Amino acid sequence: MIFRRVGLHIDRDVMSRWARKLAWLLAPLGERLFAYIREAAKIHGDDTPVALLGNGDGSRTGHFWVYLRDDRSSGDMSPPAVAFRFSADRGGAHPAEHLAGYQGYLQADGFAGYNALYRDPKTKAPRDIVEVGCWAHSRRKFTDILEKSPSPIAAEAVVRIAEIFAIERDIKGTPPDERRRIRQIKAVPKLEALRVWLETQNRGLSSDSNLARACRYPLNRWQAMIRYCDDGRLEISNNLVENALRGVALGRRNWMFVGSMKGGEAAALFYALAGTCRLNGVEPEAWFTDVIERIGSHPINRIDDFLPWRWQAARLTNDLEKAA
Repeated sequence: MIFRRVGLHIDRDVMSRWARKLAWLLAPLGERLFAYIREAAKIHGDDTPVALLGNGDGSRTGHFWVYLRDDRSSGDMSPPAVAFRFSADRGGAHPAEHLAGYQGYLQADGFAGYNALYRDPKTKAPRDIVEVGCWAHSRRKFTDILEKSPSPIAAEAVVRIAEIFAIERDIKGTPPDERRRIRQIKAVPKLEALRVWLETQNRGLSSDSNLARACRYPLNRWQAMIRYCDDGRLEISNNLVENALRGVALGRRNWMFVGSMKGGEAAALFYALAGTCRLNGVEPEAWFTDVIERIGSHPINRIDDFLPWRWQAARLTNDLEKAA
């Protein structure tokens, strides 16, 4: 549409082929970005659906998977980064492939497809990835009930959960040890009281009701829900990664569907690169313009030069040298 406004007419298929070729060119950088994310002790994970066109048989639901490294809330100033992956379905095999060999915390929602990451399906023995729950997901189940009808139980649950979120606002950006100390003093007693209250309410509810399911959501994964209190690097919720998915949600209003698996994979790469630029205060268009011009002749063993935060640091250094 921008091209048409200036009188330039380029076929959509031609532009799509250009995008796929650029994705091929930038793929090593995308892989390096994901490797950097997997070096973190904690990763946030989530996914979102998208319509995927079939081969003459209509559409189906594909998924963008997102993985985020961002520890700034615990005072760690390591550069944040986000990676996206695309799949034709929501099978648990996809996150298992993405995170194969990873050791650390995964903060995500209660999607059953993640379960095999935490425990061996046969022996139930714990694996190297440790589950961290999300209180925002738990709170949302109660707020969804309140949007449809008044419920004193749901309203009280929202208030109680809000109290533990309030503690986090006061310690955002402080070192992990301090965050853990405050949580042990202030959050742990409130969480224990919340657990007892949820159990009491659940006993008086129909097991098939939405309210009972909302109560059982945190109770069924309680250790994961309170794990953030034992490690100051962890977060109370997965809101950070949900923010990273907003670009996809906004984009769906414009493009509506992914045309093919290759198109989905290319889109995932571009979302990762543009998203990481934004997380680091880098202007995406300037970054893409410069990197696309130079990456073809750049040594592969120096691919880190193009990571957005390193690219920006090099530009600032060059500007200072020129000014001097």
